[in-house]
Amino acid sequence: MELQEQLSALVEEMPAFSGSVMRVMELTSDINCSPKELVQVIDHDPVMTMKILKLVNSAYFGLRNEIVSIKQGVVILGINTVKNLAVTIAAVGMLPRQTIAGFDSQEFLLHSLGTATLARLLSQKIGVPAREATDYFVAGLLHDFGKIMLVQFKPEEMQSALQRAREEEIELYQTEKDIFGFDHSEAGGVLAEKWGLPAELVLSIREHHEPKSTEADLPMRDCVLAANQLSKKLEFGHSGNPVIAELPTQVQARFDNNLDGLLEELGDVSEALESTRVFASM
Repeated sequence: MELQEQLSALVEEMPAFSGSVMRVMELTSDINCSPKELVQVIDHDPVMTMKILKLVNSAYFGLRNEIVSIKQGVVILGINTVKNLAVTIAAVGMLPRQTIAGFDSQEFLLHSLGTATLARLLSQKIGVPAREATDYFVAGLLHDFGKIMLVQFKPEEMQSALQRAREEEIELYQTEKDIFGFDHSEAGGVLAEKWGLPAELVLSIREHHEPKSTEADLPMRDCVLAANQLSKKLEFGHSGNPVIAELPTQVQARFDNNLDGLLEELGDVSEALESTRVFASM
């Protein structure tokens, strides 16, 4: 079987988002999305409603007054943020309960949440409007989801990739390529396309280790790539990759800094990281 066919077959094994989430994404892809219709879709899904309200009232958002309805949440946080919370809840709900040696689901989730939070902080640093910053959060959250497919459907091979990366202290994506012929970045990109996520987000997942696109303006990809390395450096969670890599030249140019300088520039991010733990307890 051709590599692309193998990859497509793996992606087909992964569940799709729920009907509610797919409808939320469909509605919000229209710039003239009706807030009323969005609220109706979410209100008809009691579990999603409960989880969104739990998140918006958490320390992560730090709102002064409690939000008691999805309608109020849309008014205060905006359509885009509520959509991204629905996608986040759906993605976190897909994490497997049982995994393999060398891969801990909870540590993986913390690394993903750390990357998400840092990508959001970096986006604000380069002038992305606050209401668009949650797009960067979702990109950071999903950047490694290709690993979930490999852990679930190719456990023995993935265990070998994890073990070799750990023992030889080399990049996990390199050992994956040796074993599968592709890596989790590519797998994650195909999965994100299946889920109907925006092209910029798909590219950010696909290139979070190796920037290949030549376009000059890819701020989301650069934020996710940098956030991934920062999350590893801060040891917030762990996703099986033992290597902390220096930022590629074009990403350093984006932030006018290397990895250590960027970490220093961000300052104390411990509170921001700790506040994301609420996403891990949904």
